[in-house]
Amino acid sequence: MDWVLYMSVIGTIAFAASGAIVAMEEDYDILGVYVLGLVTAFGGGVVRNLLIGVPVTMLWEQGMLLKIALLAMTLIFLLPSIWIQRWRTWESFFDAIGLAAFSIQGALYAVTMQHPLSACIVAAMLTGAGGGIIRDVLARRKPLVLRDEIYAGWSILAGICIGLGFARSTMEIVVLFLVVITMRMLSVHFKWRLPKRSFQRMGGTG
Repeated sequence: MDWVLYMSVIGTIAFAASGAIVAMEEDYDILGVYVLGLVTAFGGGVVRNLLIGVPVTMLWEQGMLLKIALLAMTLIFLLPSIWIQRWRTWESFFDAIGLAAFSIQGALYAVTMQHPLSACIVAAMLTGAGGGIIRDVLARRKPLVLRDEIYAGWSILAGICIGLGFARSTMEIVVLFLVVITMRMLSVHFKWRLPKRSFQRMGGTG
């Protein structure tokens, strides 16, 4: 549907720009900017396709989204630094839109192929958060989505809702989309964290 395509475009722009900015922060050249931008925008979807049996070659059928991603990365590379810093103040919001759009898209792929609930959850998580994980690994960073924020958890929520049939109609999907965005932004604002246990401070004891 048109609104799904529209949200996919926004998510592609946000994730491609995010990858490009990380590449520049790590002092990569222009090739590195394009590589990190592309894997952030499309990497999660490629891994998802491998796991749920969708042909990986479907990536090349998204010619418009590829062109949009390339345009977004080029603009980010050419923009003055001060403009990029201003954009980053909205980064979490656009990232939340991309997370919601791609998580729902991934889960719907799995449902369409009649996969079980577990596949819906994995497809949602990989599509929504997988690109960011690949980006961070290539940038030699610890993946933020696995250590510091409730991020992939909202993808899992989208996968569960769609896999259990709670979000099938257009209105239900729109509501789920808005819920994921809202919860992601609340977790950023209030700095919600999942429980963790670290052994780093235990090394000097004894």
